[in-house]
Amino acid sequence: MERLRPWLRDHTWPYLALAAVLAVLGWRIGFGGGDASGDAAQPPTRTAEPVSVAGTPAREVLVHVAGEVRRPGLYRLPDGVRTMRAIRQAGGATRHADMAALNLAAPVQDGQRIVVPRRSVPGAAAPASGGAGSGGDAGPGPISLASATVEQLQTLDGIGPTLAARIIEWRDTHGGFGSVDDLDDVPGIGEGRMEALRPRLAP
Repeated sequence: MERLRPWLRDHTWPYLALAAVLAVLGWRIGFGGGDASGDAAQPPTRTAEPVSVAGTPAREVLVHVAGEVRRPGLYRLPDGVRTMRAIRQAGGATRHADMAALNLAAPVQDGQRIVVPRRSVPGAAAPASGGAGSGGDAGPGPISLASATVEQLQTLDGIGPTLAARIIEWRDTHGGFGSVDDLDDVPGIGEGRMEALRPRLAP
């Protein structure tokens, strides 16, 4: 024992220092490992990215709005809209339009032709009593170009089915006749025929 005392006195401090260093390292490793294990147990947080969803384009329909509207023509409208929306798209109805003749709540269809009719002039649209192509006075009053049917137009001298259809087509395309003189713009209406028809017609 007496022999060990000098050896212990000379070698104790280095061992104690080494033990202290090992203890500190062990503590630090243990502390750091606890954090590492905690981090490993949790999945990495990932910032959510907005997902871009391409919207489906709305389906459109193509309609032809004619008659008593301010801007007759072709219009593209969302599918499912009502007739009233189509008329508004064409600038709205004129003051001569007969809106009561239309179902304004009806949904429009692709390729549909919407014709806004003109209000009839009282006593002006009565069909003539004479037969088609008959001469002389054939009716009690003039025929209104604004509301005349193909059958009514054929009661006039020199107006057959083809020419009557042209008159109706011109009326629908141009939004009606402003005056009887506009009839002269219809293909097939010559100057002589125009003069013969003038007394029998009203705008």
